[in-house]
Amino acid sequence: MKLYGFWRSSATWRVRIALAYKGIEYEYVPVHLQRGGGEQHRPEFRAKNPMGYVPVLELSVDGRERQIAESMAILELLEELHPFPALLPSDAFLRARTRQIALLIVAGIQPLQNTAVRLWVERELGADGAAWTRHWITRGLEAVETLVRETAGTYAVGNAVTHADACIVPQLYAARRFGVDTEPYPTLRTVEAACAILPPFIAAHASSQPDAESA
Repeated sequence: MKLYGFWRSSATWRVRIALAYKGIEYEYVPVHLQRGGGEQHRPEFRAKNPMGYVPVLELSVDGRERQIAESMAILELLEELHPFPALLPSDAFLRARTRQIALLIVAGIQPLQNTAVRLWVERELGADGAAWTRHWITRGLEAVETLVRETAGTYAVGNAVTHADACIVPQLYAARRFGVDTEPYPTLRTVEAACAILPPFIAAHASSQPDAESA
C-alpha cells in the first residue's frame, strides 16, 4: 500500500491518522505541491488522480492495483476494508453527525482555503487572498465548534476517536498557519489536546513526516 501526499496537506494528514490508528502499514510517497510548479500536475501523478490533488492511496484490491483519491473516500474505504478499530460510531445518528462534521471541514472549509483558490482570488479578482482565507476558516470553525459542543466527550463525538477528530486536528493546524485565532473554539481545542497525546496522531503529525519543511 502506498500513500501519495504532502506533509502539510490537511487531506493527506487525515488519511495518515486513519492509517496509523488502524495500524495499517504503508509506504509514504511525497508529492511536493510547490516544487517545479507542483509535482501533482505531472502526467504520471494525474494518471493516478485526474484532478491532480493529494492524497492518493494505491492498494491491491482482489489482486488488482487500484488508486483511490479524495480523503473522505479513502477514509470510508479503509473503514470498510479494516473495520477495527472503528473510526465511525455504531449509533446511526452519531455516525451521521461524524460525517457531517468531517464533511463540513472537508467540503465547507478546505476548498476555500486551498492555495490555488487564494491565488486566483488575488490574481484574477485583485482581492485580499489572506482575508478571504481567514473569513471562510473562521465561518467554518464557528459551525464545527457548535456541532462538536453537542456531541463531545473526550473526543469530538463521544469517547472514541472518529473521522471527525481526524479532520479537526489538521484543520486547526491550518487555521493557525493562516493567522486565525483558535481561542474562540474551546471545545475543538480540548479535542485537539486529547488527540495530541495519542501515538497515531503523533505519528501522523505534519512535523513527523519525512518531507516536512520549516513552516
